[in-house]
Formats: sequence, structure tokens, C-alpha cells
Amino acid sequence: MFFIGGITQGTKELVYNAAAMICGRCGRYGRYQVFMTYMCLSFFFIPIFKWGRKYYVKTSCCGSVYQLNEEVGKRIAAGEDVSIREEDLTLVSEGHDAPAWDVPLKRCSNCGYETKENFEYCPKCGKRF
Repeated sequence: MFFIGGITQGTKELVYNAAAMICGRCGRYGRYQVFMTYMCLSFFFIPIFKWGRKYYVKTSCCGSVYQLNEEVGKRIAAGEDVSIREEDLTLVSEGHDAPAWDVPLKRCSNCGYETKENFEYCPKCGKRF
């Protein structure tokens, strides 16, 4: 007789529907995406026991990742309507995008559309920047 089981790390996105915020890192409008990570013991691909839950927040504007206060994370996971405050966040990694004031202005050679966003194609006419 043999058993199929193991220990894996899981990630689950939590529902968080708050209003847009202004990012303290890049200065742009964005939203928080809340995630929970955990370790899981499974037998025959059925999760039996979860432990080591940690809660993280990723900003949609620049991709900065923060660890979220555990109590606030538990309340969001339970479905409560909670506001995330700056003191609930601990920076884990800075985002990939530069602050909005450091980004050079892009201009489309086809239609003349100007943007500071990091688009590969013009959102107005579809031509490659």
C-alpha cells in the first residue's frame, strides 16, 4: 500500500473591494490586491491541514508588495469590510515601475498621442510605440 501526499505552499487571492488609493511609492492611483499564502498538508490531493498563513498586499499601479498586518488580513479573509491603513503595511519589495514624475513622455509617431504609461502599443490607434 502507498500514500500520495505532501506539503505544498499555496496562495489565495482574497476579495477586497475598496476605493482607489494614491500609492505612497509611485504617486499614482491604484488598488490593493490582497493575497494569503499558507503551507498545506495534502493526502491524495485533498488538503487536510493549513498553517503558516501570511497576508500580503500588491499595488496595481507599480507592483509594490507589502506584508499586511495579520489581524487585518484575517478580517479581510473573513469577509469583513476593512480599510487598509498605511501603518498596517510593511514593505517587502518595491514595484517595477518608476515614480510617475520620473517616467519620460512617450509620443505615438502615427497619431501623436502622448502618455507616461509603459504601453508597448498606442491605446488610441494601436500602432507600436
